Amino acid sequence: MQASAVMTMTNRLASWAGARLSRRVSRSLPWIGGAIAVVTVAATMRRKGVISGALDTGLNAMPFIGAAKNVIEVARGRDFFPDRYGPTVPSRPSR
Repeated sequence: MQASAVMTMTNRLASWAGARLSRRVSRSLPWIGGAIAVVTVAATMRRKGVISGALDTGLNAMPFIGAAKNVIEVARGRDFFPDRYGPTVPSRPSR
């Protein structure tokens, strides 16, 4: 066998394996996003409140909507559902 024939066979095999892996990963991505949302829902609700935290987590769990929301939030520089302020926020010093 010539070196070019071996290289062609290797390229075809790599291409086939890459396409197969890509298909498998693309099917599992929505599940990965949902799993991350389930793991972070309690912390998000504690930080943003029950309603805002549930809405934020629900939108993040949706495959394309969550990605679009995060891109828009980065472009805006702030969250759609801001963190709530609790007793840890320092008050103004009294005179």
